[in-house]
Amino acid sequence: MSDFCREIPKAELHLHIEGTLEPELMFELARRNRVPLRFGSVHEVRSAYQFTNLQSFLDVYYEGAKVLLEERDFYDLTWAYLERAQADCVRHAEIFFDPQTHTDRGVAFRTVVTGIHRALEDAEQRLRMSSRLILCFLRHLSADAAQTTLRQALPFKAWITAVGLDSSEVGHPPSKFRAVFEAAREAGFLAVAHAGEEGPPAYIWEALDLLKVRRIDHGVRCVEDPALVERLVAERIPLTVCPLSNVKLRVFDTMQDHNLKRMLALGLCVTVNSDDPAYFGGYVGANFRAAREALGLASDQVARLARNSFQASFLTATEKRARLQEVDRFAAAHPDCA
Repeated sequence: MSDFCREIPKAELHLHIEGTLEPELMFELARRNRVPLRFGSVHEVRSAYQFTNLQSFLDVYYEGAKVLLEERDFYDLTWAYLERAQADCVRHAEIFFDPQTHTDRGVAFRTVVTGIHRALEDAEQRLRMSSRLILCFLRHLSADAAQTTLRQALPFKAWITAVGLDSSEVGHPPSKFRAVFEAAREAGFLAVAHAGEEGPPAYIWEALDLLKVRRIDHGVRCVEDPALVERLVAERIPLTVCPLSNVKLRVFDTMQDHNLKRMLALGLCVTVNSDDPAYFGGYVGANFRAAREALGLASDQVARLARNSFQASFLTATEKRARLQEVDRFAAAHPDCA
């Protein structure tokens, strides 16, 4: 079943590219770019991964991101993730990036997006992996700062499918960014948003009604509001859940406490993703495996999660059909797991 979890074709829809910065690459880029780090070794970095909440993670996350300065750095970061994703049989990836994390340090928006885009193009040719790129606004910064970032993105509109909203959730409701999401929609971008991880179900309502999002990232607290669950099911709004991340950030005490299986039973369109895998202990295959083992997911539930990942993606209808057929062929070829 471990091989089944890894080998079943899947899409990953909730992945922060900066969160794939493994300590080894962090130190390599720090040397290459002569950037001092407050960590003395790879071991010391990994020892700092004992998080008590989202903010304690973000403090380490932003420290690591400062080694990313040149287009080559963003290419190398993205390519390293894509190779790991291929090993987990990811056929399609929808990748978040946080331009404000870099532009606020003086790195040009063009540098960031070009390095990532080149890697995604190479993955299409060399790995046969399709992708979409999603620009996330940092919610702990101002709405005006988000508008500036949107303007910077417009020349690269052909490379960016959607906008999103991430970083510190508590105290920064989606309504704060209503105007910039409206401007993004007018410019032709789709929309997603982090909501209902540490923040309350009300944030999910706001993301749907005010930001007009197509997907909710995380969303695990939706179960606290039966009316919200009913709406999410009726409208088939996908939820991009990240099990290992949720445990690492203390949203749930243990994986056995996670509500993923309950969400499936409620009829929600749940997907499994890795969030910031360099920091949270596993890429997408490990997330599937951890959830399966802790929650006792049957193989048909694993296959349902894989199907959901393609159905929830921004692929075209034709592309979705092809990928869903691939999942069905895989499941049929593993009758011992069906």
